[in-house]
Amino acid sequence: MGKVTGFKEFDRKTEAYRPVELRIKDYGEIFTGDHDVDHLQEQGARCMDCGVPFCQSESGCPVDNLIPEWNDLVYHDKWQEALIRLHKTNNFPEFTGRVCPAPCEGSCVLGLNNPAVTIKNIEQAIVDRGFEEGWIQPHVVEYRTGKKIAIIGSGPAGLAAADELNKIGHSVTVFERDDRIGGLLMYGIPNMKLGKDIVERRVNLLKDSGVEFIVSVNIGKDVTTTELQKDFDALIFTTGSTMARDLPVENRDAKGVHLAMEYLAKNTQHLLDTGEADDSNLSAKGKDVIVIGGGDTGTDCIGTALRQGAKSIVNFELMGKPPTDRADNNPWPLWPLIYRVDYGHAEATQVFGEDPRQYHLMTKSFIKDDDDKVIALSTVNVDFEGGKLIEIQGSEKTWDAQLVLLSMGFLSPEHYLSDDANIKLDARGNYKAEYGKYSTSQEGVFTAGDCRRGQSLVVWAINEGRGVAEQVDQYLTNL
Repeated sequence: MGKVTGFKEFDRKTEAYRPVELRIKDYGEIFTGDHDVDHLQEQGARCMDCGVPFCQSESGCPVDNLIPEWNDLVYHDKWQEALIRLHKTNNFPEFTGRVCPAPCEGSCVLGLNNPAVTIKNIEQAIVDRGFEEGWIQPHVVEYRTGKKIAIIGSGPAGLAAADELNKIGHSVTVFERDDRIGGLLMYGIPNMKLGKDIVERRVNLLKDSGVEFIVSVNIGKDVTTTELQKDFDALIFTTGSTMARDLPVENRDAKGVHLAMEYLAKNTQHLLDTGEADDSNLSAKGKDVIVIGGGDTGTDCIGTALRQGAKSIVNFELMGKPPTDRADNNPWPLWPLIYRVDYGHAEATQVFGEDPRQYHLMTKSFIKDDDDKVIALSTVNVDFEGGKLIEIQGSEKTWDAQLVLLSMGFLSPEHYLSDDANIKLDARGNYKAEYGKYSTSQEGVFTAGDCRRGQSLVVWAINEGRGVAEQVDQYLTNL
């Protein structure tokens, strides 16, 4: 694929983000939007004729993107054909090209002893070119089956399922409890990483293709699933994993201690409503901010707080600093568990002079003033011995903080919908359904995405949305 000797001739070079000093002044995407064709063709040329493309394997791309094929097509300047191949497996490459951590690159065969192909950059460039050239248009459905499906939740799993089922000819209605469509794409991922115009553009395409969207309706509370089943032939729950892991320590009730997703969602909503991502008490302006927990959500909190004008930002990590290279127990083609610098870390480092992350720290308590506002928190250093967490005596420390954001992952979906539908849960509290079948304990009720598999990636949600659509179509065919 690509140029036969390209991987030996060209070095890996990713597309640059906008300069830090410019992008932290606004909430525009960190991407420049400028895709250099010559550069991308050169990077596409690095894709090897590797025989077995592990980028498409179980450890690589969850939607089995035809990566070597569209790398080769880009190298040969066949962009529209590349877009066709990209859309064959991925409904929303403009989302994954921006927010996916690219497990495909982690399993790239070239990555065995050289930097991997810039797969993510090429993916984003293909779909961006497709929109610019007008190649991406609504899917006109010529025949309707008469079957009606209700999808509860409009995140990537719900949207992928809606897209697939609509193309088949079924009538699809998507219900969303928030005031805008998109789920975590809209309110969970900040504008800097995924512009909401990008989300709305795809939603509008789905609308023009015949998918119906209903917002501000909370199924399980405003409308029961029993009522919904009277009007629809099948239900699909794609509600995400929205029950966040909390931190039950002393003074957790202090004002100014918030779950990360509450902070991100409300500030994004405020930005979309007013043009300013500064929602009163949830603003970081002039405050010492501490983010507890890492991952993408923690990074997004850092980036948002920085743009709001935080006085300082520190990010607590319970675990130790990852190695710069793969450990012996983390071989290729597994996802490399290595030290990474994401956009928020780079921004904070440039503004404050050092990486905001502090490792091996456990929060013991919050400290509040007479008005119940958080003013500090206390920590202790920890280590792990034989898999057990050990507190290091004499390492106690107090940190100033007027805003604390808890970014420690998610436990399960909220259960009022499963209670209303009377569906079974698995041992982790997720909606119980077998992967590949997606059927719950109730006839005609299916589930997919994070609410079924647990907190995961956007690309896995798309995978499950496509999968549940196939199973629902089979179910409806057999009715």
